[in-house]
Amino acid sequence: MISMSRQEYSLVSVLVVTYNSGQYVEETLESVYKQSWPNLELVITDDYSKDNTIAICKEWLSKNRDRFTRTVIVESDMNTGVPSNLNRGLQETNGEWLTFPAGDDTLKPDCIKENMDWIASRPEIKVLLSGVDVYNDTFKPENYISTTPLSPIPDNSIVAKERNASEQYQMLLTSDRIHFTPSLFLNRKTLISIGSFDERFRLLEDYPLWLNLTKNGHKLEFMDKSTVNYRKHSMAINNNAQNTVVNLNYFELESFRRIYTYPNLPLDIRLSQRYEWIVKQLFRVKYFNRKTGFNQKVLMFLTVYFNPFKYMVWLHRKTNTRVKNSMLYNS
Repeated sequence: MISMSRQEYSLVSVLVVTYNSGQYVEETLESVYKQSWPNLELVITDDYSKDNTIAICKEWLSKNRDRFTRTVIVESDMNTGVPSNLNRGLQETNGEWLTFPAGDDTLKPDCIKENMDWIASRPEIKVLLSGVDVYNDTFKPENYISTTPLSPIPDNSIVAKERNASEQYQMLLTSDRIHFTPSLFLNRKTLISIGSFDERFRLLEDYPLWLNLTKNGHKLEFMDKSTVNYRKHSMAINNNAQNTVVNLNYFELESFRRIYTYPNLPLDIRLSQRYEWIVKQLFRVKYFNRKTGFNQKVLMFLTVYFNPFKYMVWLHRKTNTRVKNSMLYNS
């Protein structure tokens, strides 16, 4: 049997995104090292960590850099936010394809190979998502929580097989429906063609990306396999919703919605969402935002039953034949 050299495989850039990731980053790097795909470029991009993340990465690379075609650590002299951190790393990549593990998650051993094999038989794909196994703190079997999204994928899912990019864009205008971002496998030229990551929103790298990709005709394809392990822990940037009625990140998104979604929504849906935004200001108060049965009922009544614009949306959908098949009104 003739073995192929590293150069005979397409180059894939693994962009490890870190910020105060010292506790977990070595486990992330080990998972990249153990990938069954041979031709890898490793770019570690750090957003001004205050812990020992950089020191750990440098020491690890001193022992393991020969595994990779190329390695680089991108440092910053200030904390700039996730999208800017990603774009700095992107500038250092050369691979045709990119994957973006956070410094506290891990790739399954065949993650990159399975993505590349899937794409090889479907050359039209430019964006590929897959399943994510969610764990609590450590990746031990007893700490497994769930896999997202659930399999099999239902027909009404945003990544259903028959869904096209235009339908996905309409669904995303009403809400972010992608909860398996860690699995993202993306064509580098495609990402650059849409302007890379939008740096105007410090903690929001994925939602603008989905909208820009689908708006430009790039379908979010899905492979029904789990390829990534995602860690839920108290230090993670986006794990602040466990004990709240309204995710605190919601209150940071209004400027994003004003730019990305409101201008592209029908008036009745836009008014409904604006109503929800105003009502949910009550839940900025810590007492009301505690996850209790009473507070959850208050939220439901205020945003659903007492929202007059939801009835307008319902009536519009029932009486206007032009919107009956629109994903804006049926998703």
